[in-house]
Amino acid sequence: MTPAARLQAAIDVLTALETTAAPADRVLREYFRARRYAGSKDRAAVAERVFDCFRHAYSYAWRMNSASPRARVIASVVAEGANPAEFFTGASYAPAILTEEENAALAAPLREPALNVQGEFPEWLQPDLDKAFGEDLPAEMAAMQARAPVDIRVNTLKTTREALISALASEGFEAVNTSHAATGLRLDGAKTSKLSASPLFSAGHFEFQDEAAQICAALCHAKPGARVLDYAAGAGGKALALAATMNNTGEIVAHDIDAGRLAMVGPRAERTGVTIIGTTTSVPTSQYDLVLLDAPCSGTGTWRRQPELRVRFTPERLAELVALQAKLLKEASRFVAPGGRFVYATCSILPRENDEQIAAFLGSHPDFMPLSAGDPYFHATPRRTQTDGFFTAVLRRTT
Repeated sequence: MTPAARLQAAIDVLTALETTAAPADRVLREYFRARRYAGSKDRAAVAERVFDCFRHAYSYAWRMNSASPRARVIASVVAEGANPAEFFTGASYAPAILTEEENAALAAPLREPALNVQGEFPEWLQPDLDKAFGEDLPAEMAAMQARAPVDIRVNTLKTTREALISALASEGFEAVNTSHAATGLRLDGAKTSKLSASPLFSAGHFEFQDEAAQICAALCHAKPGARVLDYAAGAGGKALALAATMNNTGEIVAHDIDAGRLAMVGPRAERTGVTIIGTTTSVPTSQYDLVLLDAPCSGTGTWRRQPELRVRFTPERLAELVALQAKLLKEASRFVAPGGRFVYATCSILPRENDEQIAAFLGSHPDFMPLSAGDPYFHATPRRTQTDGFFTAVLRRTT
């Protein structure tokens, strides 16, 4: 593919993403599956531009006075210091020639961008982000724009940190210990495209999991022999981490209403040597020593990995999520045994989904009290902890 054809491909993918809720990486895979002529370098270049146009969606739209896919791609070319007219020529497979409006936008003097443009976030979300970060908001949002590293969790049921570092090195992957999680390793995201094909992954020696999520699992303090309920387990990533913490003894029930996602738990458990996880879509009927609620959320903490989320997010969706989280907190709390731990987590940075949600829950559930997991809760952000944005609250049910 020529450089101009790559730009048109990025425009095509961004346009397709406007009419689907599918993740950007899935749409990219489907796009290139139908275009076998594109080489690996072509696919990588188009994908990088698509994600760049999401990471800088607001500043690119501001630069061109338009949020269209074509306008954002034009702005991305300008950001690289190149002249869009050299690529937007209308030639075969190239984007159409620049319009009068586009040329006018490119020639217009730059004005002072608004804070949300500088921080690359939707304007309607600024009050929530101000509440979360105050004067640190610009710095926090700047950290959100960088490309995320790749974190993996060492499966201590099969190997050790040191052994895995050595084994990965023999395959050409350089891994270092994460700063906070005791079972985490970090790799340069740009050099890990083939990591999922590693025999070490197939053998269950590690799982892909951000360090913040690993910290959450550690804060659960799941003991060997305990009875654990993962109430919104999804594909079981945290259940697997808890099983390793429990040395594969005890019982973990992975519950979710989505049977499709739960179906992934069994194969993952088999690969990693975990035998104590059972799955169910039915409402639990007993109480547990530990209940983990990793609640559905906005995903604002994962903007580095899924930059399309910052463009797709709406006030209506946030309101739906806040209501759902409150409902799930009430439901899941019923299954915490007296004296047991109740852990609430989200991959969100928004107070409405985090501290305010817990404050409301505690106000209506006096039989629960917070245990310190930070100040008093665990707040992670790319700037503060060099991880994804994440929240964890640890509560105990009084006897």
